[in-house]
Formats: sequence, C-alpha cells, structure tokens
Amino acid sequence: MDAFAGSTTQLVADVDCTTEGNALCDANGVKGYPTLKWGDPAALEDYKGGRDYDSLKTFAEENLKPIFSPSNIDLCEPDKKAEIEKFMTMPAADLDAAIAEKETALEVAESTFKDAVAKLQETYTGLMTAKEKAVEDVTNSGLGLMKAVKASKPKGNDEL
Repeated sequence: MDAFAGSTTQLVADVDCTTEGNALCDANGVKGYPTLKWGDPAALEDYKGGRDYDSLKTFAEENLKPIFSPSNIDLCEPDKKAEIEKFMTMPAADLDAAIAEKETALEVAESTFKDAVAKLQETYTGLMTAKEKAVEDVTNSGLGLMKAVKASKPKGNDEL
C-alpha cells in the first residue's frame, strides 16, 4: 500500500471483513481471507496472480490504472462501449432484473459446486471407511503373524 500511497489513479487498500468492512466484503463475494480483488470498485474481479511483493507490485503497475467503465467510456473498445451504452439506456427496473438474473446464475453455480463437493466428501468418507475395514480384515487374517514367521525362518534354500 505504501508504494502506491501517492497515486491519483491507483488505489491499494485493505478491508477488515470481520468489522466495519463486512458489508463491503459480502457485496463483493469475499468468502475467505485473505482475498485479493481488483478493478472497478462497482465490479471487482478476483486476483489470481502471485502473492509475493514483486508479483503484486508488477500486477499493480500494469493493471491498476483507469480502465474502461461507464465513467471512462472513452477508454472502451467499440464492442464494450456499445454494451455499456445499451445498459445505460435500459430502464432501471430492466437493469435491476438483468443484474438479479446474473446474480441468481452465480448463486446456482455456487450451489451446484457445493452440492457436488458434498457428494465427493460422502464418496471419500465411504471409500476411506471401506479401505480401513479392508486393512483391518487383512491385518486380522494373520498377515502380521505370516510376516513374523517368514522373518524367523532361517535364510536358505527351501527347495531341498
């Protein structure tokens, strides 16, 4: 944060999601800590790069600058500019409905993921229980005793 403290175009900040920043974190989908986000404050994206200082500094220098957005429409590519203009001309109710639809799609994706992970956990638990039972059955069937007998036999030719 100190490296960008004087910048008029780059903001690097931290938010305590356990106190006053909780609402901000909830609004931006922060579910674990530390979570790094970047981009337009109204539409933050997940940071997926390295977590060491040099990686973070390089990323900030290359990416934390004015980007295309409704407030910087002159920086947009023609297709994004057209998309922004389309959204800006939508009635508020229609835009709210479109946002709600996309947020619902995100929630469905998250729910589908969590359900699948729960099923995987059940499968893992079942497989682990079966493995532990198999190991116990083999151990109780005399494996240890067989190995002890083999180790106690004199080394030599058994074919005589």
